[in-house]
Amino acid sequence: MATSKTGLPRVFVAAVLTTVAAAVAAAGCHSSPAAASHTGRPGEHAPDANVGPVHTLSAQRAPAGWHLLTLPDRTAVLAFPPSMHRVSGDGGTVSAAELSASGAYLMYLNATPKQGNETLSGWPEFRIDHVAEEEHTTPRLIAASHGVRFLGGRGSCVIDTYVTKVKANHYTEIACYVQGKTSSSVIIGAAPTADWARASGPLMRAVAAFQVR
Repeated sequence: MATSKTGLPRVFVAAVLTTVAAAVAAAGCHSSPAAASHTGRPGEHAPDANVGPVHTLSAQRAPAGWHLLTLPDRTAVLAFPPSMHRVSGDGGTVSAAELSASGAYLMYLNATPKQGNETLSGWPEFRIDHVAEEEHTTPRLIAASHGVRFLGGRGSCVIDTYVTKVKANHYTEIACYVQGKTSSSVIIGAAPTADWARASGPLMRAVAAFQVR
């Protein structure tokens, strides 16, 4: 499934425009969640308190049994749990997702090489502005963290929540810009906001296991 510049599957971008808010979460984050075909639950909305703090995020090797995807340019490695599987996306990126029986995106991970003017210090503003421009919405920042330790580098992270303009579906994501010794890339982990309490653990663990070179 092809994705937009924000990392959202193109089928989702075509179907629903999003409102994004960024913040940082507890486990350890240029692409957005694969909320593509999710229709959501009537009136679903989880409070910001479900997001959790981000300062506890720190580099950790992927658990045994997890799968690995290397970016085509070989500058970063995305790890994801067995419940997720690889999904297609834009050239040069790698993505994985967990889908429901109906094809709804329950969890989504994406890694993308640096493509613009991303910087560690300016990442929160860059992410919010980029999503606002891409989705034509007004984002809301929840939290941000700098100096996050990754395997092979350092990063800046935000956690964002957003509401789709169609059917008002709610999603939450963690987005991190990471600099390694020779390259920079972005990792995104996302899930429906109503399911964030369940999904945030494996998504944050995947972010913590992101490896850069």
